[in-house]
Amino acid sequence: MSKTCIRVLADPVQIKECKESLNQIDDQLDQATRIFNLSGNPMRLKILFLLHKEGEMCPCDLSDILDISVGGVSQHLRKLKDGKLVKDKKVGQTVFYSLVEDNIQVIRPVLESLFNDSKKEPVS
Repeated sequence: MSKTCIRVLADPVQIKECKESLNQIDDQLDQATRIFNLSGNPMRLKILFLLHKEGEMCPCDLSDILDISVGGVSQHLRKLKDGKLVKDKKVGQTVFYSLVEDNIQVIRPVLESLFNDSKKEPVS
């Protein structure tokens, strides 16, 4: 793609200010991209939704709810944990997962919207 533009006048001040704005939020953009990439998988988004709704859950419960193997759930949880979106806590021999609240701020509105939709009465 050519960098040739057909506009008559460029606004160099606007271009400079926009570049500076992007540079100032570069780290936040990287974090948001990482979060959207992780949560862009339907199964991982379901897991995030369930953890948002229930607070904490074990892989076995998630497996039963999602109708996938515990191993499959564990793989998704590992990616979410590596991405710092979920954390784990061992109680006896059971591991419980919950959201890392500070790290899900970007997708919190999506989770809230899904949660609110799940509480609505079904339309007959």
